[in-house]
Amino acid sequence: MFESRINMEPIRQSIIEVKQEIAKIIVGQEEMVDLLIAAILAKGHVLIEGFPGLAKTLTAKILAKTIDADFSRIQFTPDLMPSDVLGTSVFNFKDSSFEYKKGPIFSNIILIDEINRAPAKTQAALFEVMEERQVTNEGVLYEMSEPFFIMATQNPIDMEGTYRLPEAQMDRFLFKIKVDYPTIDQEVQILNNAHTGGGAAKLQDIIAKLDHNKINEFQDLVQNVHVEPKLVQFIAEITAKTRSFKDIHIGASPRASLALLIGSKALAVIRGRDFITPEDITDLSNSVLCHRISLSPEKEMEGTSPEAVISSLIKSIEIPR
Repeated sequence: MFESRINMEPIRQSIIEVKQEIAKIIVGQEEMVDLLIAAILAKGHVLIEGFPGLAKTLTAKILAKTIDADFSRIQFTPDLMPSDVLGTSVFNFKDSSFEYKKGPIFSNIILIDEINRAPAKTQAALFEVMEERQVTNEGVLYEMSEPFFIMATQNPIDMEGTYRLPEAQMDRFLFKIKVDYPTIDQEVQILNNAHTGGGAAKLQDIIAKLDHNKINEFQDLVQNVHVEPKLVQFIAEITAKTRSFKDIHIGASPRASLALLIGSKALAVIRGRDFITPEDITDLSNSVLCHRISLSPEKEMEGTSPEAVISSLIKSIEIPR
């Protein structure tokens, strides 16, 4: 038992309520749900990757429903243009001037479905808005309203007609969440819910449990989570090691260190603590680092996964206690 320096009860109760709403429809996927909530608390964006049929899009839509905020969904396709996302200037005949019509990116919660379906020109349009939370049009800055959270999905198969995301864009995602298949017991529950009607809850049954003010309050709380100096050193050592590790060709940037720090703070809050532990850091390492590194040609040819390399890297560093 420990005494919190921060009142954790309001955020703890809100997280429980959000998870309960998601569980009305989604079976399992607890890790994905925790990482999505952590990303919101950390003011980050997430890339969700998994095979078709694993409820990636559905989970994102349900999470958006639990938040009383504006929501928009953008289906990325090969013919999508930057103006279809950011908006464009339209001529106003009444006063003979151009007026900026904002695109669907101007929302609080944005779901980008199949993000790798759009060409590089459209992908590049997301660089500024994801990092700086603003859009520049004809020299005028338009700031995004808070909260601003992008959830993007892609699947690792059916790659025909897709475009690999640029490294600069991948680096702008706080987490890359890899969604796995359900267990046998979870799949049996999914089937029973569909068969008996026990899983009859629909999107319209989801109740909002968070609003703008609560999210802003909780995001400020995450910033105040305590971090021991030895854990700051641990985070720096992990990221620095990616730049010299024998199995990694290109390592992670300081942005990865920042992501690991703020992500660990958010995960600690979800776990009911106002301080981070080494386990928070190691548990997040794959989600933060795997999309930010490039493996050596030898490991690529062997088919080694980035997750395996990161796990090996973590084991080579002494964990502070």
